[in-house]
Amino acid sequence: MPFQVALNFEDGITRFIECRPEETVAEAAYKARINIPLDCRDGACGTCKSRCESGSYDGGDYIDEALSEDEARHGYCLPCQMTPHSDLVLRIPSTSAAAKTGAAAHTAQLAAIRRHSATTVEFTLDVDDRDGLDFLPGQYVNVAVPGTAKSRSYSFSSGPHRRQVSFLVRIVEGGAMSGYLSERARVGDRIEFTGPMGSFYLRELTRPALLLAGGTGLAPLLSMLDRLARQPPAHPVHLLYGVTSDQDLVHLDTLDDHAEAIPGFTFDHCVADPSSNARTKGFVTNLMDAGTLHHGGADVYLCGPPAMVEAVRGHIATLGVTPAGFHYEKFTPATTVVHKASPSAEAA
Repeated sequence: MPFQVALNFEDGITRFIECRPEETVAEAAYKARINIPLDCRDGACGTCKSRCESGSYDGGDYIDEALSEDEARHGYCLPCQMTPHSDLVLRIPSTSAAAKTGAAAHTAQLAAIRRHSATTVEFTLDVDDRDGLDFLPGQYVNVAVPGTAKSRSYSFSSGPHRRQVSFLVRIVEGGAMSGYLSERARVGDRIEFTGPMGSFYLRELTRPALLLAGGTGLAPLLSMLDRLARQPPAHPVHLLYGVTSDQDLVHLDTLDDHAEAIPGFTFDHCVADPSSNARTKGFVTNLMDAGTLHHGGADVYLCGPPAMVEAVRGHIATLGVTPAGFHYEKFTPATTVVHKASPSAEAA
């Protein structure tokens, strides 16, 4: 049975290929007409050197000049030599354009619209070729706004295994997608989108994890939790969720369900509005200390507005703690850009 290999390129485009246990990843990529960087094909040059972020494999034969022992210990590999023992996620040191590929295009039907509050809407799609859509929990797609020439970027709030896919949208006055969902959207509408994209996605959890969400930045973290509910982690996972006002709080019932289903998962939330009914008022940084970060022994996944992301990064710096892994994404509600991916950052 072939394994699934996700190739994540430098520009955030992700393409999925199937790779048989007896063939190399490079061979499988070329069969799929994806030209990942390659030169010698025999483990001598290191041109195809990539990083494996999830899964197990046989590294094959190569010389030290192409891949050192230290690099191999840190997850680097040579696709021209490696054969999979499981599904894999590889970070490819090339753009998708250089590999002569690009984002996949998909069409779907609007299946449901759920108005959580005056500020937040969730929409759900039935994808025409659902089996042809693969994504990593945490990634996003570019959605064409029906009736306009505009598109907006949204992270999946549903896990990759769901037959339907869902997205959270913050309603913004004058926003293209906000206007569509609030005024014109009808179940059955045709929707087009491209993707998946983004380097903000769940890696294999080899240590505790701290998830931080601001507003609808909760969406990609819900997708991650949906995956963890099916593949329980061996380490504790804690989520901190911060919003501006009580009406911005969504999916607390979903988080309660995950707390029951996922061993070691806990969460807390706070509201910035001083008049809130929430138990904790203020910002997520008020809920963070060195212990929350396992004194540097945790992976951090952070998604929210730019100000929130920068505040968290600054707070972590004041704690004098360097997370074992640090992955973040900023989004900007606006009439021009609704969601913007930032590079995933990792501690050295």
